[in-house]
Amino acid sequence: MFKRISNLVKGFFGLFVSGLEKQNPEALLEVEKENLRKQISEYNKGLAAHAGLCERLMSQVQRESKEIKELTAKTSAHLKAGNRKLAGEYAFRLQKVKEEHETNVSQLEDAEKTYAELKKARDVAVKNARDKIDSLKRDISETKIAKATADLNEMAAGMIGEIGGAGDTLNRLEEMVAEEKQKAKGRSRVAKDSLDTTELNEMEAEQNAMEEMALADFAAESGIVIESDSPEAASEDTLSENEKTM
Repeated sequence: MFKRISNLVKGFFGLFVSGLEKQNPEALLEVEKENLRKQISEYNKGLAAHAGLCERLMSQVQRESKEIKELTAKTSAHLKAGNRKLAGEYAFRLQKVKEEHETNVSQLEDAEKTYAELKKARDVAVKNARDKIDSLKRDISETKIAKATADLNEMAAGMIGEIGGAGDTLNRLEEMVAEEKQKAKGRSRVAKDSLDTTELNEMEAEQNAMEEMALADFAAESGIVIESDSPEAASEDTLSENEKTM
C-alpha cells in the first residue's frame, strides 16, 4: 500500500519536474553544461594522475639509461684492468638494471599510449557534448521563434475574426453618421431659406445710389463726362441728341 502511494507521489513529482523542464529548457541546458564542466574537471584530474605516472616512468628510464652507461664503462674498465671480481659485480648490476630498464621502457610506452588514447577520448567526448549543446541552443532558439510566430499567427487570425464580426457595427455607425450629416445639411438649408434678404437688398441699393451720387459730384467738379451704363440713361441721351439734330 505504502509502496503504491510512494510510486504515485514519485510519478506526480516526476510529471511536475518534467513540466518545469519543458517550460525552462535554457535552465536545463545550463545545468547540463555545468555537469559537463564538472565531468571534464574530474576526468582531467585522472588524466593528470596518469600523466604524472608517465613522467615518473620517463624520469626512471632516463636515470636507468644513465646508470647503464656508467656501469658499462666501469665493467669494461675493471675487466681491462684485470679486476675480474669487481668487473663481475658491475656486470651483474648492469644486467639487473638493463632488465628493469626494458620493463620500465615497455611500461612507459604503454602508459604514453594509454595517455594519448585517454586524451583523445576526452577530446572526442567533449567535442560531441559541445556540438550537442550548440545544436540544442539552436533548436531552443528556433523553437522560441516558431512559438512566437504561431502566437502572432493566432493573434492575427483572432483579430481578423473580430474585425469581421465588427463589420455590422461599423455599417450601422456609417449609416448613423450619414443620417446625422443629412439632417445637419437640411437644417442649414432651411435656415438659409428662412433668411429675410429684403432689408439687405435695400441697403445694397442705397449704398450703390450714394456711390453713384458721389461719383457724379466728383465728375462735375473735375469736368469729366461720365457715360452711364444704365439703359434708361442711354435712351435719354439718345433722345437729347435727336432733338438737337432737329
